Amino acid sequence: MKYPALLFFCLLLFFGCADSTSHSRAVYMLLDTSGTYTAELDKAQSIINYLLGTLSPGDSLAVARIDTGSFSEKDIVHKVNFDGRPSVSNEQKRAFRLAIDKFVKAVKPSSYTDISGGILQAVEWLDETDAGQKTILIYSDMEEELKKGYVRDFPIQLNEIKVVALNVTKLRKDIVDPRTYMARLETWKTKVEGGGGSWKVVNDLDRLERILGE
Repeated sequence: MKYPALLFFCLLLFFGCADSTSHSRAVYMLLDTSGTYTAELDKAQSIINYLLGTLSPGDSLAVARIDTGSFSEKDIVHKVNFDGRPSVSNEQKRAFRLAIDKFVKAVKPSSYTDISGGILQAVEWLDETDAGQKTILIYSDMEEELKKGYVRDFPIQLNEIKVVALNVTKLRKDIVDPRTYMARLETWKTKVEGGGGSWKVVNDLDRLERILGE
């Protein structure tokens, strides 16, 4: 084999074996807007600001509301794929903050809480990003209340998607009997892990670095 041919063969072998895994991150955050939980959205804003400060050019972020029927693109408040140019990416982050501020000021409480539908929509969006690390953040008490006729009792495929429940406030019935709180979280853990995802609960919002596993 002549040297040019040998060199070409070696380059082909090198690039063919190179790591093709995407190292970008995609985060989909669900905001519970049922009942009095809308009063908690100021804390959610601090989490979103943390994400905007942490995610890099090339990463993706979407924020959506949980309402009566959350399996819908209309519930996405704002979404963005951050541009590779830092100046453009910073401008996108400023626009994102403004969109969330506007949403929080105008949001009205929903009658029902379709968490499963929100997760399904999140999976659909995350899969389209082709990111190497995919995370669903759920800012909710994790009490699902479905409108009559809505069907959600089926497995959700969450292949290697990390699901993090945030600020899971305790309901009055949880205080009376803590087992209801623990059972609710265990039900979601089983559902997520049964679909191939990972599950974590983060209630200490002073340790936000935990939500992305950093």
